[in-house]
Amino acid sequence: MLKHRGFPGRFPGTDFQFVIRRANKDGATRLVARKRYPDRRPPDRRADDAFITALWEHFGEEAFERGNLDAGRLSWLFEAEVVPAEDPFNPESYVALLRIDLRAARKGFPHIFGDREAETAYDPED
Repeated sequence: MLKHRGFPGRFPGTDFQFVIRRANKDGATRLVARKRYPDRRPPDRRADDAFITALWEHFGEEAFERGNLDAGRLSWLFEAEVVPAEDPFNPESYVALLRIDLRAARKGFPHIFGDREAETAYDPED
């Protein structure tokens, strides 16, 4: 399992983790797309903001290996802002390649990408 050096371990001041310390002996936890509802708690929203910011700063538009990135945190963005970068994609692999879908990320997190037009057009139900 690749360890992403320099990637934040967790969201500061919370127990929201961004990376795991060691590989699961039974294999990687499956990535599943989770729906983010508009009424999510503010700490959850801030954790999503911090995680997508860290992904963007660390990887940019390049494909990246899942490695030690936390499956739970990735699942909140999976198949929306973070998409498979290979076909076939194995959602239960530490070596699976992912990438940020910049168009979706700008729409879902316009305040992070500085996109004022998308910010006014953002529809959380979309």
